[in-house]
Amino acid sequence: MVSVIHREIDAEFTRIVSKNLKQSFFHGLDELVPRFLRLYRHRETVKELPAFLASLDADNSNQQKRAVVLLALPHFLKEDPSHFFKICKPNEDTEAIKGMDVGILIVTEDAERPVPKEVVDVVLAVEESVVLRKLKDVPHAFALLMGLLYVLNIQYPKGLRYMFEVIQKVIMKIGENTCSSRVNGVRNKLMSTNM
Repeated sequence: MVSVIHREIDAEFTRIVSKNLKQSFFHGLDELVPRFLRLYRHRETVKELPAFLASLDADNSNQQKRAVVLLALPHFLKEDPSHFFKICKPNEDTEAIKGMDVGILIVTEDAERPVPKEVVDVVLAVEESVVLRKLKDVPHAFALLMGLLYVLNIQYPKGLRYMFEVIQKVIMKIGENTCSSRVNGVRNKLMSTNM
């Protein structure tokens, strides 16, 4: 059942945008992961970034790098993801999605780390309701969330405008010619050869 919903989101996204959802998301993300990580390491003024980067000491897999880039992105952009990303223990998910208009909930036994090593479940929530659960991992949840936002024509959360703009215009290259000045600055730093 879940894979049917994923395929429907993929198909509708492709119909709307004329791009494959997962291909455009993962190709763009994988291309930029090393650059994002270098940028994060050089941004010493953002106090949350070292904890995200430290999670790579325990697990330096490509999947973990993707998750670190995505979960640390709002902090790098100085946005507050507290109503968008939540981490909770099993059986606490109903309480955790309260106050989530749109968001990703990571269910884990290790709820103290910013990027848990072992994940029990990854959940997409819309208007305080679980929309999709049993997602593969955090990066796949992001990809499906981007598709869902397009398919349901949902506005990006106001407090995370720049994070979603970076994902859409820099990572997925959808409407990349019309970036805000902040996102254009991030893109220029990512593409800089001096990094």
